[in-house]
Amino acid sequence: MKRQLLTALLALPGLAAAATHTVVIEDMKFHPTALTVKAGDKVVWHNKDIAPHTATAAGRFDSKNIAGGKSWSWTATGKGRHDYVCTYHLGMKATVTVE
Repeated sequence: MKRQLLTALLALPGLAAAATHTVVIEDMKFHPTALTVKAGDKVVWHNKDIAPHTATAAGRFDSKNIAGGKSWSWTATGKGRHDYVCTYHLGMKATVTVE
């Protein structure tokens, strides 16, 4: 009975557990370059480069400095497409779309 109730609750919109998504920063690139998440999901950027980087979407999020070997996370809110860059290396670009 408890399992059936839990299954029924998780099927309701908005009650499913939030997911965690990882963006790896490596070789001066964001991997993946396009990510689609749901509102409430967490996105974690993990810098595997030696150089520091940022994940910056104007007006939405700004990691500030992510040192090599460090991570930063952001919880997605609101719907929309958010293009972001590394402010230290403007050729590094990617997108997070929140559904």
